Amino acid sequence: MTYSISEVAKKLDLTVYTLRYYDKEGLMPFVKRDSTGTRQFKDSDIDFLKIIQCLKATGMPIKDIREFIAWCSEGDSTLKQRYNMFTERKARVEAQMEELRRTMEVIEHKRSYYEKALEAGTENIHKITLAPDREHATSS
Repeated sequence: MTYSISEVAKKLDLTVYTLRYYDKEGLMPFVKRDSTGTRQFKDSDIDFLKIIQCLKATGMPIKDIREFIAWCSEGDSTLKQRYNMFTERKARVEAQMEELRRTMEVIEHKRSYYEKALEAGTENIHKITLAPDREHATSS
């Protein structure tokens, strides 16, 4: 089965413009065109586009994604490069997750702070329970 660019855009929650941009940037050399030049996407093309979306979500630059696609085209001789690339991506995503975890801790702390202030009807509840030298450190 083949899909039009608009069908693929809908399946992947992307815009047609984004898919055309990916094509212009050389990220879709695997997509065939019919005799009129219309892109004809296969299920395997959609699967590959999901990998591209994943790599983009990790913050990978287009030029690096293009290099990955070139490695895929080269075959088994680039298995090590592709493995290393995903190992590096994994480390970056883990670091991002840790940063988000720390951010969530701050957010949860501030939610708790404001929840207690709302229950008391004032932020002064926090000032009463803190030593004078910490009074301004936790407000806001």
